[in-house]
Amino acid sequence: MIYWRQAREFVNLHVVFYGRECYHSKVIMAIDTIFSLAVLVMSVVVHEVSHGYAALALGDQTARFAGRLTLNPLRHLDPVGSILVPLFTSLSGFTFGWARPVPYNPYNLRNKRWGEAMVAGAGPLSNIAVALVFGLLLRAGTSLDLSLPAGFSKIAALIVLINLMLAIFNLMPIPPLDGSKILFSILPYHLTAPFRGWLERYGLILVIVFIFFLWELVSPFVGFLFRLFTGGSF
Repeated sequence: MIYWRQAREFVNLHVVFYGRECYHSKVIMAIDTIFSLAVLVMSVVVHEVSHGYAALALGDQTARFAGRLTLNPLRHLDPVGSILVPLFTSLSGFTFGWARPVPYNPYNLRNKRWGEAMVAGAGPLSNIAVALVFGLLLRAGTSLDLSLPAGFSKIAALIVLINLMLAIFNLMPIPPLDGSKILFSILPYHLTAPFRGWLERYGLILVIVFIFFLWELVSPFVGFLFRLFTGGSF
């Protein structure tokens, strides 16, 4: 089942009545952009809140005191990273953005050895869990021969795709992404000390380079996971 094709046909049927093809295409693009932005914002919020709850479970209450343990997106939105950047990047076909990081104090964590890695890993794991839930819903609809509404299939497929992208992207071992904290916790300190400072200093530049030049190397793996989770393609 190709969920994106079904979704596009569904949108076409509803928009074609409005008239000219140019207007038709603009409406479809606007609907796609709105859905993508809404799913991205809520997926990033789930990601950040998961960091906060992981820190809380390990003994740090910084996020709770800051009022960040909530799914209310207004408490997490960054004007640039949550609105402007996703809006402009979605027009190029790659929706990208971020929310304000949930604060936590690593010195308050009970597990000093693995605490930082556990907090960092909670974000990507939450996105994988969300993707798995909606992927299983799509698989169940196919295996049980249920006639799922095309609109639901589109939104569910979008949720799976964006959450998988967020999880894989954040697991890259580049500061300040979560993968770097996990890597630095796994490797002995004497191996990471010589280059950790350099990576953290130029991390933002490295992230930009990764997005524009190296993401294409990772995207086939995202596609593989999408097919594995949903049983379909995009």
